[in-house]
Amino acid sequence: MKIKNQNIVIDGIDKKILRALMADARTPILEIARQVGISGAAIHQRLRKLEKSGLIDGSKFIINPKVLGYTTMAFVGVYLDKAVSNPEAVKQLRNIPEVIECHYTTGNWSIFIKMLAKDNEHLMHVLNKEIQSINGVSRTETFISLQQQIDRQIKI
Repeated sequence: MKIKNQNIVIDGIDKKILRALMADARTPILEIARQVGISGAAIHQRLRKLEKSGLIDGSKFIINPKVLGYTTMAFVGVYLDKAVSNPEAVKQLRNIPEVIECHYTTGNWSIFIKMLAKDNEHLMHVLNKEIQSINGVSRTETFISLQQQIDRQIKI
């Protein structure tokens, strides 16, 4: 089955390549070529095509935050006084290293963030002294993650 959108057609070989790299981005190209049954050069060409289309958006090493002492993950809904405060609030949130994701949302909150902290005391400090002191933030609502149950990318 081919997946097609306005920019790219993905065939079965592309899917096999993507699945192998999604499982382990350090898998050697020649190993993937042997598994798929095509040359290493053909794998490189297909990867360039997928990168050019925007489907592959890079590769990165993933740091385990717990090893660095960040054991508390929290999601924070941020209420802003006015919608015009959004860009400035996001600019200020970028300066807080514990904030690892930030989303504009529909619903109750103007902004929804994901953050890491070393413990609850650290979380409280970041919330009270850094996030809630941002101009335009009227209040926050915090949800502490007890344990992540699913961590995956979209299925190819």
